[in-house]
Amino acid sequence: MSQELLVIGGGLAGCEAALAAARSGVSVRLVDMKPAEFSPAHHSPRLGELVCSNSLRSDAITSAVGLLKAEMTLLGSAVMQAARATAVGAGKALAVDREAFAGHLEGQIAAQPLISRETARVDELPRDVAVLATGPLTAGALAEELAKITSSNHLLFYDAIAPIVSLESVDMQRAYWGDRYGEPGQGDYLNCPLSREEWGEFYSALISAEQVPLKDFESPKFFEGCLPIEVMAARGEKTLLFGPMKPVGLEDPATGKRPHAVVQLRKENAEGSLLNLVGFQTKLTYKSQDLVFRKIPALARAEFVRWGSIHRNTFLDAPRVLDPHQRLKAAPHLFVAGQLSGVEGYVESAAMGILCGVNAANLLHARPLLTPPPTSALGGLVTHLQNTATKSFQPSNINFGLLPPLEGRVFKRLRGAAQARRGLSDFLAWMEASSLAPAGEIPELPEETT
Repeated sequence: MSQELLVIGGGLAGCEAALAAARSGVSVRLVDMKPAEFSPAHHSPRLGELVCSNSLRSDAITSAVGLLKAEMTLLGSAVMQAARATAVGAGKALAVDREAFAGHLEGQIAAQPLISRETARVDELPRDVAVLATGPLTAGALAEELAKITSSNHLLFYDAIAPIVSLESVDMQRAYWGDRYGEPGQGDYLNCPLSREEWGEFYSALISAEQVPLKDFESPKFFEGCLPIEVMAARGEKTLLFGPMKPVGLEDPATGKRPHAVVQLRKENAEGSLLNLVGFQTKLTYKSQDLVFRKIPALARAEFVRWGSIHRNTFLDAPRVLDPHQRLKAAPHLFVAGQLSGVEGYVESAAMGILCGVNAANLLHARPLLTPPPTSALGGLVTHLQNTATKSFQPSNINFGLLPPLEGRVFKRLRGAAQARRGLSDFLAWMEASSLAPAGEIPELPEETT
């Protein structure tokens, strides 16, 4: 068995897997097809490109994704290091300057002497120990080989990207800064209000707009956590008013009143010169986007530096084809990391990359493979990937519903803190039992209250 680990794919999961294995003393060959070749959704030649939003979601440890971030930090996550170093204002969320983020991640790879990089497209499944982190756009010969070895077809769903506008082009007479329930006129989000009449005109244009047609052999299976804005709108106008355009807690300082609807813009870079339309991922044609999104008064004359788009995402039927260590059952020398394994989201993909990197190194060193406790956020993701009870497996973000229920009665407002206390406590005990030293400071646990 070769003692070199091959990691295929230079996204978040691939970078985390490569660095985790290298920290364990394993030589790693990181192969990515960029910049020689790009997928339909990638544009940057850098590793760790953030294709969709620049947000890594909530940073509160009392949220499931916040707990996952804390666990990743303890494991030495490169993505968390890069995110902290390149963060931009986003209220209670952790968002990054995506170019600076990718540069920081590349710097960590370059600084690791046990990692060598190679630009190539891999079309055959490796015969030696490897981590497949080719992402949700895995296609071509490699996808065909995966389909054959798993004795099943890949499942498909579609992911959509939100538009980006330049700050200087937004009509600031029709917009105001403010976080939800924050001080009026202050905050990290630029809010674009709509009156009832303006909302009606916008909604009518949205539900009648032309969409990008799907190919005859494709059927749309959108991930619920990233629905296109027009798909949500088709479920009824209240879907948007209780979703991405919810005005609650965003009173307009100019009037002191709550608008009928609000579009929030979030910083895309450290300078704040580019703004992302939060929740406005879309599969509308560019022409339709130009028509519909200019119905938002503050964006009537905005410069759209990137239109929204749609691309195919591919994932494995994990409960049927992966073992508890994210290895292909039909080829246990091959680990599958990231979205291809059946998790959804930047943070989740990176987390599974760390776990695959650690276990791939353990396999090469003839050490036991590790599975985090089910009460932890990382363990909850593994549990989801092993849920054989589901008849139609679908990708999932981390959420407390993937973890075992808390014992006894816990008030709803206290459950997040209780989950964090239990999860971190069990995770630290697991790390100690697995001879994994915490890579950073142990997060402060929320105090237990009644």
